[in-house]
Amino acid sequence: MKLTHPLQDAASFHRAEGDDKLHEECGVFGIIGGEEAAATTALGLHALQHRGQEAVGISSFDGAEFFTRRALGHVADNFSTAESLTELPGHMAGGHVRYSTTGGAGLRNVQPLYADLASGGFSIAHNGNISNAHALRQELVEKGAIFQSTSDTEVIIHLVATSRYPTMLDKLVDALRLVEGAYALIVMTPRGMAACRDPLGIRPLVMGKLGDATVFASETVALDVVGAEFVRQVDPGEMIEVDFDGTVRSHRPFGNPAPRPCIFEHVYFSRPDSIFNERSVYESRKNIGIELAKESPCEADLVVPVPDSGVPAAIGFAQESGIPFELGIIRSHYVGRTFIQPSDGARHAGVKRKHNANRSIVEGKRIVLIDDSIVRGTTSMKIVQIMRDAGAAEVHFRVASPPTGNGCYYGVDTPERSKLLAGRMDLPAMREFIKADSLAFVSIDGLYRAVGLAGRDNACPQYCDACFTGEYPTPLTDLTTRSQGETQLSLPVSQDA
Repeated sequence: MKLTHPLQDAASFHRAEGDDKLHEECGVFGIIGGEEAAATTALGLHALQHRGQEAVGISSFDGAEFFTRRALGHVADNFSTAESLTELPGHMAGGHVRYSTTGGAGLRNVQPLYADLASGGFSIAHNGNISNAHALRQELVEKGAIFQSTSDTEVIIHLVATSRYPTMLDKLVDALRLVEGAYALIVMTPRGMAACRDPLGIRPLVMGKLGDATVFASETVALDVVGAEFVRQVDPGEMIEVDFDGTVRSHRPFGNPAPRPCIFEHVYFSRPDSIFNERSVYESRKNIGIELAKESPCEADLVVPVPDSGVPAAIGFAQESGIPFELGIIRSHYVGRTFIQPSDGARHAGVKRKHNANRSIVEGKRIVLIDDSIVRGTTSMKIVQIMRDAGAAEVHFRVASPPTGNGCYYGVDTPERSKLLAGRMDLPAMREFIKADSLAFVSIDGLYRAVGLAGRDNACPQYCDACFTGEYPTPLTDLTTRSQGETQLSLPVSQDA
């Protein structure tokens, strides 16, 4: 029997290769002290739907009892009726949208997770990955712990439950001192809500105010949608405690290490109308296009974005280069994901259903295609071919991120290195693979300049950029164990976001 390690090929474990994008795993939202807290949470989660589209859950507390509703599918499919929300009474609620990874399919892994502990009810929503979850789980199981899911988030619950500290807040801090990796958490107990980020701030979390209520969310756009005022980001390593009387306390139990937020939030994950790390995501993406045009100019007739994520960078490229911007590809928003198709031919047809050439625009023209990233390269190759089939004279490809040659273990659905195009090919080989006339990526320094810095500080990088550089800012205990061949007999742990 071949056993699968929890970090083995987080994407291909349950997804076919046709899904050729990196996916942020999850989004979280919480509110305390607000009227119709569950309804506000559902609205906030709807604004975060791009961060996770496979499952959704909301927990609420009415002052005496916790209520939880979890389901597969989108927010609108499960929380759009008055009946669905009346099941979740109270002035405190927390929710989660999810894009699962290894071992993660099924309702039992949908968050928030809830447990009755000796000190009372405990609900947790988690965005990120615990990179030593497998090792911690093994220790807990050997001590008698019984797990109800394959989620790494449940490891945190067991660590809290077994902590010998007296208060719930101290128990949570004690648990988090044992975990490695990335997390943005919203925790609810009978005493109130706590929100916290990992010491490096890899995953995002912000705080807002909605009247007298305090709101937390993965992105500022969720605050905008519910009508909340943005207050500030939750700082890396910070734990914010909010009582039912509205008292807000900030704790910093993990010191003050140099932050390393995920730079891919600027490239792709966050909605362009969000503010991340005190910068407009839309402006960052336009700036990446400007840097691309400076670093890798091209003689062409049109700049064409690969919709929708390539649009802001394409605007920046066109403005800097002086080449006209045109929508040479039209995207349909009403087709299923290509990875569910059973054959290569059907997957190719799926790409054409999703992206179709605007023939009257591109025919006979030299085209510069702008996309946010290249993962496996299969979709890029097919889009280049679509342009050629529409009569484009030349097709040049420019990418608004450096080559993605390394896996992410911090909350992003990434194929193993052998399936990443940049993990197995150099630039000329990648250009040949996608059949473009030329291919260029923005440099790592260009990416840093686009987000407002002078360049990458190689001695102390200001962002987590491991997917580009291979420099991981935390230990990867489970990955190291796997590479040493120490396979364990247990259920695979979902690196759940």
